[in-house]
Amino acid sequence: MIENFITAFIVYFVVIDPVGTAPIFLAITTHLNKRQKIRTALEGSLVAGAIMIFFALCGVWILHYLNISLTAFRLAGGIILLLVALDMLANKRQARREQGSDSVSTDDNIAIFPLATPLLAGPAAITSVMVVASNPTENVNMIIGYGAMVAVMLATAIVLIIASLAESYINPRITLVFSRITAIILAALSLQYIIDGLQALGVIQISG
Repeated sequence: MIENFITAFIVYFVVIDPVGTAPIFLAITTHLNKRQKIRTALEGSLVAGAIMIFFALCGVWILHYLNISLTAFRLAGGIILLLVALDMLANKRQARREQGSDSVSTDDNIAIFPLATPLLAGPAAITSVMVVASNPTENVNMIIGYGAMVAVMLATAIVLIIASLAESYINPRITLVFSRITAIILAALSLQYIIDGLQALGVIQISG
């Protein structure tokens, strides 16, 4: 039970990447004071959590409606997450985020766009939550998955709030190193999804 929670927590934390998002969050909220930044961090995390819960609840139903097997989705999800990890290692994901944030108007509701989506609840996060939710497990394990998601969104809000309070002390090199580490973890997890999918299809067999 604890292992399932930790695994789901790691997956969500890595793909949401609150530490890597923090510098971008500060860049798109430069016109806000500290209180407004804290409120934006809370609202953005809440909206992103709601989006991910929606896909966790309805994503599998959508797959059935489109006649897409869970095994096929796990394989596709694993490949997509692997590409995300490779992008993170090459720093392409961060560059795209920064490029997208440059076009945001200060009149827009930053908490919803681009913070909640696509920075937090982006394609990789939505894919991961659907992959985790697609596992044919008991309801207790599903509740654990939702709990891990809520925990990650709370952690995300805390990271963004801390970034707002300690804006002048954040070193971009630290976030870059952390992003590389999380990319390696994500690559390993995505490969595990692919292996599980291939095993379900009977393509490969791994004992022990």
